[in-house]
Amino acid sequence: MDARAINATLRRGETPGEDALRWFAEGLANGAVSDAQAGAFAMAVCLQGLSVEGRRALTLAMRDTGDVLAWDLDGPVLDKHSTGGVGDCVSLLLAPALAACGAYVPMISGRGLGHTGGTLDKLEAIPGVSTSVSEDHLRHMMQDMGCAIAGATARIAPADKRLYAIRDVTATVDSLDLITASILSKKLAASPDALVLDVKIGSGAFMKTADDARALAQSLCDTANAAGCRTSALITDMNQPLAPALGNALEVAEVMRVLTGQAAGPLAGISAVLGGDLLAHAGLAADAGDGAAKITATLADGRAAERFARMIAAMGGPADFAAKWQDHLPGAEVVRDVKAPIAGYVSAMNGEALGLAVVRLGGGRMVESDKIHPGVGISDIARLGQQVGAGDILARIHAASDDAADMAEASLLAAIAIGDAPDALPPLVHERIS
Repeated sequence: MDARAINATLRRGETPGEDALRWFAEGLANGAVSDAQAGAFAMAVCLQGLSVEGRRALTLAMRDTGDVLAWDLDGPVLDKHSTGGVGDCVSLLLAPALAACGAYVPMISGRGLGHTGGTLDKLEAIPGVSTSVSEDHLRHMMQDMGCAIAGATARIAPADKRLYAIRDVTATVDSLDLITASILSKKLAASPDALVLDVKIGSGAFMKTADDARALAQSLCDTANAAGCRTSALITDMNQPLAPALGNALEVAEVMRVLTGQAAGPLAGISAVLGGDLLAHAGLAADAGDGAAKITATLADGRAAERFARMIAAMGGPADFAAKWQDHLPGAEVVRDVKAPIAGYVSAMNGEALGLAVVRLGGGRMVESDKIHPGVGISDIARLGQQVGAGDILARIHAASDDAADMAEASLLAAIAIGDAPDALPPLVHERIS
């Protein structure tokens, strides 16, 4: 077996055998496969696709390039993953909320990918926080506070860590096969008892159509359930940012507003729905509705905020972050209001364009070596259906320079449409897949 032969097989539209995919995954992990060969593999899979069996084989092969964790805890181990959107910081709310309900949540998360923000990048906007958590420290956090959000260590799905970075810069992010293998190789390595997938659909998602979103949700559910993990998926709307802010520190600020009772809205709503499904799967709630109510209660009474604060401190962040988060979060050098050019109703948003505007501001990476500016982004984003007058604020740009703000303003005005009448709003949850 060799990388050239495997890539040639893919180029012909054929799926390599299980042994070949396992060899390639091991080559990603141990360096036997070069960056050029990995990029060619990703492009070939993106263009030609894998069979259902090939997708499962690649997922488990990538998982097995590293450790598969085992737990001895007095409650269920639960996990959640989003397929990526804009303004999506649910993980930062849901992990501590689930822990406050009696679950254990070892959430292995990723960095920004394409136009979407990364959970790890958001956490590391908090001064002192390191998402590089050893397995020993992860186990300590499970025992002490019941939740941790961390990056995959070198011993967790190392093949995915390599391929993930290559996909980000080779325009091969939106492949059903590679998304499935990437998500589940890490998630299954953490050995959860139950998993819920938040599959995004709309202008800010990788999946733009109902058919594509449904196919990905079914692929994830089928693959995870075949591996013995009880899994369901929700197809949720991403035709506008979930939170009214994009950018690492700005999204953490929105999380803190929800955790401290200063905001609610779609961010809290989706967190409750996803958490409700998990609690029902694990027997910690009578059904999904009861589970959602339990999650909402932890957000309202401060229990989730307390778990989050302890998690941040355990990862090197400020001990007083819950009380003084506004003092700790970094800001940007230039803050500029973007005003509506005409009166009307916000009728559409290009979420992908908004996400890319944040990347170009420095809130994401154009190449692997780029350093993120944690304070830049877009905040106070108007909502779909909102009535605005000429000169009203559509959003607020946080930039490192006036030139960067100029470019972001042009992108933002092109990405937000204003119509004469309000359109029907899309549902927050489109469909459930089990």
